[in-house]
Amino acid sequence: MDERRAENPERPVEIWAFDEHRVGLKPILRRQWAPKGERPMAVGQHRYEWLYLYGFVHPSNGAVVWFVCTTVDTDLLSAVLVAFGQAVGAGKDKLVVLVLDQAGWHVSDRLVVPDGIVLEFLPSYTPELQPAEHLWPLTNEAVANQHFATLEALDTALSARCCTLAAMPEIVKAETRFGWWPATAVAN
Repeated sequence: MDERRAENPERPVEIWAFDEHRVGLKPILRRQWAPKGERPMAVGQHRYEWLYLYGFVHPSNGAVVWFVCTTVDTDLLSAVLVAFGQAVGAGKDKLVVLVLDQAGWHVSDRLVVPDGIVLEFLPSYTPELQPAEHLWPLTNEAVANQHFATLEALDTALSARCCTLAAMPEIVKAETRFGWWPATAVAN
């Protein structure tokens, strides 16, 4: 990273976190209130069809970038990284350090990381260190105790929730900003 800093010492650096979350037609059940003596009903089905929510978060300011995908693999992650880089302006004028776990498709030799993005890996088996993990309870609110007949209906609900969360950076920041997370850009 020092050689990148030497090329353009004035280039701002942002630190983002990334993770993916599997959400499917099998419902996410939560406790809920019901009148005394009545049992709450939750319609569900045990269909194992999934969508994957790719979430990028900037914990310092609560900004989020979302992608709803049908799978997780190296080729798709490469394409998502390009789209993410374009969305946040990563390139010769801005460096984005992306903190992520060591899933197989994240560390693959086939992963293509675009210019302007540097991957930094968390230690193995440390999800508690990943700010992006704290996005999932927020996104699950849209689908908890809900029945979705198709993946398209699930996609619509997730997309609407992601748009809502993108407009609520203070809530995202409150959930993902750890005390040890850098407050602003990093300088070498």
